[in-house]
Amino acid sequence: MTSSGKKVCFITGACGVVGNEIALSIAGQGYTIFFTWHSSAEKAEQTLEKIRWISPESQMIHCDVSKSGDISNAFSVFQQQFDRLDLLITSASNFFSTPLPEVTEQEWDSLVNTNLKGTFFTMQEAARIMQKQPFVSRIISMTDISADLVWRNFAPYTVSKAGIQHLTRVFAKNFAPTILVNSIAPGTVTVNPEKDMETQQEMIKKIPLRRLGDPLDIIRTIIFLIESDYITGQIFNVDGGRLLQ
Repeated sequence: MTSSGKKVCFITGACGVVGNEIALSIAGQGYTIFFTWHSSAEKAEQTLEKIRWISPESQMIHCDVSKSGDISNAFSVFQQQFDRLDLLITSASNFFSTPLPEVTEQEWDSLVNTNLKGTFFTMQEAARIMQKQPFVSRIISMTDISADLVWRNFAPYTVSKAGIQHLTRVFAKNFAPTILVNSIAPGTVTVNPEKDMETQQEMIKKIPLRRLGDPLDIIRTIIFLIESDYITGQIFNVDGGRLLQ
């Protein structure tokens, strides 16, 4: 068990494009990283190797966050390795279109179980550890501005993200003042490379700041929340003004 006094961050979904950048940046802030991966062992190994250049004691574990048993096991292994938890970031997410009225139960479960159920049980496991600690710790959930929009072909996805925002407020109220719980709702940060330039330009026209987001925009917000000690229960829309429409 590591007991160096170094801060520890547990992050889900660190192998994604944004999650990877977040994990590396948090390691650069002086944290040891413990992250979950699901679909690609090769990508996970590459991610861990990069993180360990910055934070050598960092670890990873395979975990399907749609299954509460996997989450429980991940935290059990985590507690065998580390004696503290300073920061949880729930970045694991599933995303695909589901046009109505053809949504299947399998599609619903894939999106809602990964995004909402997975976030809930991950936050719950983290809170059990954090509430026993003699210092303030933080939970940052990752949601989406779609929670406040009406996307016709993404009902299960947007419902799951709206649910995460409500969970953030519930956890913030329950675990104050020792656990600060906030959420970040990105706008368009990554773009499917198959989208043509014309489609991308149409997306940019919807954003008042006239550019797509960058992982660094999310990372700056996370660092702001790490350094703040009087903010909890808030949703931070990092969207270039997209919701102003």
